[in-house]
Amino acid sequence: MDIRQRIEDYLAGPEQLRQAIEGMTDAELDAAPVPGKWSTRQVVCHIADFEPVYADRMKWVLVEENPPLPGGDPDQFAEKLAYDQRDLEEELQLISAVRNHLGRILKTLEPAQFERTGIHTRDGELSLWTLLDRITGHIPHHIKLIQEKRDALAS
Repeated sequence: MDIRQRIEDYLAGPEQLRQAIEGMTDAELDAAPVPGKWSTRQVVCHIADFEPVYADRMKWVLVEENPPLPGGDPDQFAEKLAYDQRDLEEELQLISAVRNHLGRILKTLEPAQFERTGIHTRDGELSLWTLLDRITGHIPHHIKLIQEKRDALAS
């Protein structure tokens, strides 16, 4: 895929997420209608927590030679970071701000810079392109799960 298109897809994610949760009440946002899966609020908090993680990883890859890239357990984040108390508008603003900030940086890069790598604690060597691809797909992946919740609530 074209790098410029991937960056545009990355930048489009926050608005897609906003649209996915548009019109949901607090009760719907906090409901967990699919057994064993997070509520929509928890999903949005998860996305907000991992946006800066991925931005930091990508920055380290750009700045250092094969830097270590720490992993993170999403369930530990959810358990320990007050997902049930967080304000969704703040979470959405954070997601947008991080993507706009990093998008501006990504747009300045030469194609060869997307081949730079870091070493993830679990996944091994990851290129900037791979990191960008993963985080770009993160919101669409979770939008499908949000729709699954919305469908379960409607039935």
